Amino acid sequence: MVSNDVTRCSWCNLDNDLYVKYHDEEWGVPNFDDDYLFEMLILECFQAGLSWEIILNKRENFRAAFDDFDIDKIINNYDDKKIESLCEDKGIIRNKLKIKAAVNNSRVFKDIVSEFGSFYDYLCEFTGGKIFYESHLTTSELSDNISKDLKSRGMKFVGSITIYSFLQAVGIINSHDDNCFMHVDGD
Repeated sequence: MVSNDVTRCSWCNLDNDLYVKYHDEEWGVPNFDDDYLFEMLILECFQAGLSWEIILNKRENFRAAFDDFDIDKIINNYDDKKIESLCEDKGIIRNKLKIKAAVNNSRVFKDIVSEFGSFYDYLCEFTGGKIFYESHLTTSELSDNISKDLKSRGMKFVGSITIYSFLQAVGIINSHDDNCFMHVDGD
């Protein structure tokens, strides 16, 4: 059970223990492991037009449906038949365009890792390895630039808002509200 004795970001639904745990233990905490970055990027792409809470509540279903986000399985085994079966999976977001984008984005993600050594190293081309401290934004020049580059490489559903959310989730942008117990002042 999570504690409600502290102040959290205004967006955090205190009635959803899963959401509170995500806020307290994961959102904005730097995690640059490629497997984690891949999972979060795929989930953020599914979020487009929806709330993160919806995606978070279905996260375990997404993990099961997408073979624990095993990038090689997705790239090598997700054919039209698999895509159709995912479109019928009530446990995930059944948007065919987003499902096809997830498969496509997997290939692009792997190409980026091959080119740069890791997805984080790719992101560092834009960030210089810095953590950014800002709140109350939905896009920035950073997310605009990464979004533009990912689109030029062929990724789908990676608009600037989606990329900004991704950067917040993985801890490249720390956006906890000023009064949140997780807030950190930037350098």
